[in-house]
Amino acid sequence: MSGHSKWATIKRKKGAADAKRGQVFTRLTREIVMAAREGGGDTDSNFRLRLAVEKARGQNMPKENIERAIKRGTGEGKDGAVFEQVFYEGYAPNGVALMIECFTENRNRTVAEVRHVLTRSGGTLGEAGSVGWQFKRSAYFSVSGNESEMEKIFDLVVMAGADDVNYDDGSIEIIGPVESFKTIMDALRSGKYSMEDAELRMLPTNEMELNVGDTLQVLKSIESLEELDDVQNVFHNLHISEEALASLAEE
Repeated sequence: MSGHSKWATIKRKKGAADAKRGQVFTRLTREIVMAAREGGGDTDSNFRLRLAVEKARGQNMPKENIERAIKRGTGEGKDGAVFEQVFYEGYAPNGVALMIECFTENRNRTVAEVRHVLTRSGGTLGEAGSVGWQFKRSAYFSVSGNESEMEKIFDLVVMAGADDVNYDDGSIEIIGPVESFKTIMDALRSGKYSMEDAELRMLPTNEMELNVGDTLQVLKSIESLEELDDVQNVFHNLHISEEALASLAEE
């Protein structure tokens, strides 16, 4: 999974997708709304909401915006828009499987936009279940650290329910079952480790590798999907090679 993490880092440095379109607050707001709607407005008992709020604070979202989003989610707000979480399945160019997570108040608009982007880039929108079997919903964490910290973190998170821990270039990635999300996050907090990412992801059970040119084509297709207002995350089964990452960094 390290290629995915490095790709995200490269995009952040370049100010891609969200930053270009000023969508950071919009996406964070929808994430807070969805979390509050599903689990209530108390960040102490709703760990998904707590995580969404922490992400928002990390992006310097004003306190009043966060509070307004929570109230929208719990039904106290004046905004009548009701968001729902939907997943669309399909293929990017070269047969790369995609799971596209959206938060939307208008499914017809969203599916039309997703289909248009995929078709334009040489991909296809599939039926429900067409690629979902290639992914597993998992708890995912990324922590800054060196190799010497790897063993300490490994012992800490495995006791909390983690399945896999990997180190790559200053980043420690932790993967575990969805039901262990809170216990792993609490374990990392107790160790005072700073989390770069902490979320539920659709992780591929097997990855496919393409040449550099085809990899870049697929990543551009994914970035086009991520630019859509309703798209929250795009998960894929593409292995991003070091050569492809080097080419991206040079662009």
